[in-house]
Amino acid sequence: MNAAFFAIVGAQFFSSLADSALFILCVSLVATLSFPQWMTPMLKMGFVLSYIVLAPFAGAFADRFPKGRVMLLTNTVKMLGCSLILAKANPLLAYGIVGLGASAYSPAKYGILAEVLPPRRLVAANGWIEGTTVLAMILGTVLGGVLSANPQAIAWLLHLTVPWRATPIGMAVAVIVMTYFLATLLNLPVMHAGARPDDARRPLPALLADFYRCNRTLWQDPEGRISLRVTSLFWGSGMVLQVLLLTWAQNVLGLTLDRAAALQGVFALGVAVGAAVAGKAVPLVRSLSVMPLGAVMGGGLCAMVWVHSVAVALPLLLAIGILAGLFVVPMNAILQHRGHRLMPAGQSIAVQNFNENLAILAMTSTYALALQAQLRLDTVLVLLGLLIVLVTLVLRGMAAPRID
Repeated sequence: MNAAFFAIVGAQFFSSLADSALFILCVSLVATLSFPQWMTPMLKMGFVLSYIVLAPFAGAFADRFPKGRVMLLTNTVKMLGCSLILAKANPLLAYGIVGLGASAYSPAKYGILAEVLPPRRLVAANGWIEGTTVLAMILGTVLGGVLSANPQAIAWLLHLTVPWRATPIGMAVAVIVMTYFLATLLNLPVMHAGARPDDARRPLPALLADFYRCNRTLWQDPEGRISLRVTSLFWGSGMVLQVLLLTWAQNVLGLTLDRAAALQGVFALGVAVGAAVAGKAVPLVRSLSVMPLGAVMGGGLCAMVWVHSVAVALPLLLAIGILAGLFVVPMNAILQHRGHRLMPAGQSIAVQNFNENLAILAMTSTYALALQAQLRLDTVLVLLGLLIVLVTLVLRGMAAPRID
C-alpha cells in the first residue's frame, strides 16, 4: 500500500461521511416538511436511480479520464447538490443530484484499486475501503443526527465566524459542503492516477452495446455471477436496513432521531470491524468460504423482533454488522478481480453498480409499499432476514469451488 492508495482512502472517507450526514439531514427535512412516512425510502430510491440510469456511461466516463480526476469532479457535483438545500430545493431533488455525482464516483473509486494494486492486495484494499467507508457512515449518521436534531450544537456553530447570516439549516449544509471539500483536497495528489484506455472515446450506441456486452460477460462468468448475486442481495437489504433502523429505533426503542442515527452507527461499526478482519484473514482464493455467514446474519435480523431495549440492541446490531463486513468484502474483491480480468476496470464497477442498485431499487420500493400498506416493522424485519437466509443458502449451493 502506497501514499496514493491512502489518499484515495482518505478522499473516500470524507466523501462518504458527507453522504451519510446529508442523508440524515434530508430525512429530518422530509419529516419537517410533513411528507408521508413512505417518502423516506424514496430518498434512497432517487439516489440509486442515478446509478441505474447512468451505469452505461459512468464506467466509460471513469475510463475516459484518469480516475483520480473523475473522483475530483464528481465530488464537486456532490457539493453542488448539497448546496441546493440552501435554495429551498426539495430534499429528494438535492439528494438525487448528489446521487448523480456518486454514480460516477464509484467506478472511479473502485476501478482505480484494480489498476494500482496487484490482485493479491485487493481483499486487503477492499477491507480498507469498506472499513473506512463504514466508519464514515458511523460518524456521518452521528453528524447528521446532531445537525438535524441538536439545537445546542447548531447554536454553538452559529457563534462561529461565518461570511453570511447563517440559519441552522444553512450552517448544517455548510458543514457538509466543507466535508465534501476536504475529500476534494485529498483527491489532488491522485488526480492523474488510474489508467486511461486509448479507445475510451466512443459514440452513444457503442457505449450502450459495450455496457450490455460487459454486463452479459460478468453474468456468464461463474465466479462473477455468484458474487454479483451475493453483493446485490447484500446492498439491497442493507439499504432497506439503513432506513428501517431509523424507524425501528424511534418506534420500538423510543429514541430521538439523533440517537437513532447513533444506533445505526453501531451496526456500521460492526461492518467496519468485519471488513478489517476479512481484509486480514480471507485470501482471494477462499473468498467464497464466507457465504454461510450471510445466513447467520439473516437469522440475526429475525432475532431483532424480540429486542425492546437499547442494552440488547447494541450488541446484537454490532454482531450483525461484523457478520455483514466479513460477508461482503470478499465478495467485492471477487467482483473486482474477475471484472478487471474480463473488461476495463471502470466498466466492471459500473456493471456491478447497475445490478446492485437495481436490487436496491426493487427492495426499497417493496419497503415503501410495505409502509404504505401499514405492515408491522417486526414483520418486515422477519421477511428481510428470511430472504437473506434463503437466498444465501441457495447461492452457496451454486458457488464455484475456487477462484482463478
